[in-house]
Amino acid sequence: MTVPASAPASGRLEVPLGSYRITIGAGVVGNLGALVRERAPAHRYALITDDVVAPLWLERALASFAERPTVHVVPAGEQHKSRETWAALTDELLAAGHGRDSAVVALGGGVVGDLAGFVAATFMRGIPFVQVPTTLLAMIDASIGGKTGVDTPAGKNLVGAFHQPAAVLVDPGMLATLPDDQLRAGLAEALKHGVVIDRDYFEWIAARAPGMLAAPTEHATEWVELVHRSARIKAGVVERDERESGIRKILNFGHTLGHAVELLSGLTLLHGYAVAIGMVLEAEAGERLGVTAAGTRARIEEALDRVGLPTRVPSSQPPADVLAATMLDKKARAGAVEYALPAAIGAMAGTEHGYGTRVPDALVRSVLDELRSAG
Repeated sequence: MTVPASAPASGRLEVPLGSYRITIGAGVVGNLGALVRERAPAHRYALITDDVVAPLWLERALASFAERPTVHVVPAGEQHKSRETWAALTDELLAAGHGRDSAVVALGGGVVGDLAGFVAATFMRGIPFVQVPTTLLAMIDASIGGKTGVDTPAGKNLVGAFHQPAAVLVDPGMLATLPDDQLRAGLAEALKHGVVIDRDYFEWIAARAPGMLAAPTEHATEWVELVHRSARIKAGVVERDERESGIRKILNFGHTLGHAVELLSGLTLLHGYAVAIGMVLEAEAGERLGVTAAGTRARIEEALDRVGLPTRVPSSQPPADVLAATMLDKKARAGAVEYALPAAIGAMAGTEHGYGTRVPDALVRSVLDELRSAG
């Protein structure tokens, strides 16, 4: 993947969200220190990243600060988004002498953003933080909206807090270092944005993403457009429902069963890949329940196939285990699991009951039995 750092040449795009802005533009990482100080003034900064991102972007980011932040590098991977890593980071900040006049900079993908955000939310009862996402999925989804937290053996994101960042700073040039599987994982969330709110955007991605993956340098401006359009969608939903008590639940489409599949993989399956599987399963469940238009699952599956994303439950995961794992999801209420289901591409069902739809276990089990990988 080689999206040039100079794209686009036309300057920065700004997406407002409550008290902060999402800034998208070439060269953001080279000017990071000044932007961080402008958006999150602090006496000292702690920069949290992982051991994959650090060799690629850390020195360039640090060079932009007038005074060097303390640097805290964690192992990459969802399995390290844990209470143990959170504890180690908070201890490091205390040992380095950070206080309430400090701020955190999260330089990395969704795992780093969630983890660093939770550190910021809880350190000294809450200090500011800035999201600097380095993966497509983090740029368009995970960094936006203030959800922070860690995983536990019982499930993903079960311990956390809502803590809005002081800014989200996106440099599309960072996509240059992403492998194709990470780009595909991000495209799953972009397609989800289209399903839940914007049919035209869904069709735009389905038509253009294969070419964008095949020849990325020829489609640099389209990658920027994708980041911008998804950021606007996510920001628009979050602004209406910061705490996920209503319409923000639509962003959970594909995540109830997707999280279960991801958890049962031992967190080795990329989040976007799990969401792709979850979208197909949940759209099929919606069709069988009668709340989703016929053909919706097939259209979603076709779009996912075009960009090389999985659409079936791994054969190693028994349906009963997947179903049991959904009960550990934070979206469960009164012992029942709620699903965010589409009415059709571009519109969600369940407006009359807060966008959460309960689906009988027997129906979910039948979907899981049918939509499994052959090998």
